[in-house]
Amino acid sequence: MKTTPEELRDEVARAYGERVAAPTPASGGCCGGGGGSGLGGSAVDARKGAVVEFAGYTADELAALPDDAVVNSFGCGNPLALAGLRPGDVVLDLGSGAGIDLLLAARLVGPQGRVIGVDMTDGMVARARANAAAAGFANIDVRQGIIEELPVEDCSVDWVISNCVINLSPEKDRVFAEIARVLRPSGQMLVSDIVAESLPEEIRSLPAAYSSCIAGAVSEADYVAGLRAAGLTDVEVRDRLVYDAGQLASFVTSETEGVCSCGCGDQLSEEFGAEFVAKVAGYARSLEGQVWSAKVYGRKPD
Repeated sequence: MKTTPEELRDEVARAYGERVAAPTPASGGCCGGGGGSGLGGSAVDARKGAVVEFAGYTADELAALPDDAVVNSFGCGNPLALAGLRPGDVVLDLGSGAGIDLLLAARLVGPQGRVIGVDMTDGMVARARANAAAAGFANIDVRQGIIEELPVEDCSVDWVISNCVINLSPEKDRVFAEIARVLRPSGQMLVSDIVAESLPEEIRSLPAAYSSCIAGAVSEADYVAGLRAAGLTDVEVRDRLVYDAGQLASFVTSETEGVCSCGCGDQLSEEFGAEFVAKVAGYARSLEGQVWSAKVYGRKPD
């Protein structure tokens, strides 16, 4: 079992690297998605429908984006939906993936603004840069790095956003401290992420479950407390999407449900056997109401 932060990050990078390189798409909205190369129109349309329904994007927002940015979206919510981005703002996206939120933010801040993406996965960085170029945005800068040690200057951004990524970090306190470091005074953050009140240790101990946005999730109270400890103020949860038993089961068992599958069902079956996957799915009903996607807001004091 991988237990050190470096080993867990390597496992996450491996899992997402394989996913983005896959020839066919996995389904899913929350941490779901897959490698979108070679998709037919109907598959792209279905994938866009899942992102609209479960991740909170509108059809209009997705209509002008490259298909690759949408079908390779691994998010659990639209972090821009409740953010007040303005023209000229500098925005930082933690774990920017294939770039869906980079592209939407770039449109909101305009040519006088700037959007920075940070991702640790080679394939995602390349995908995001290609999608930014395809969409015609010159104000997007994608950098390779880890969110626990951001390649971003102190007090240099107006907004930090992130979409179902911080839960994957084995060192969340470092991430929260980095958010506070890079924000300008009065700068703001709004992230969509998975939180969990209670999870069986058997699930928490599995690297594959970590990569599927489940095992690394902390409680909402701990999440909020971590941001406050880092020095942020006005920290609050502005929206929640609580998962039902069917959605929770699909985290690890479904490749076709279109909700939070993360493409990890086959991986878990291969590594731990179908019996284990069935056992994990059996936890779903007892966990109903205890796992959700939260939009968490915070501000750096003046």
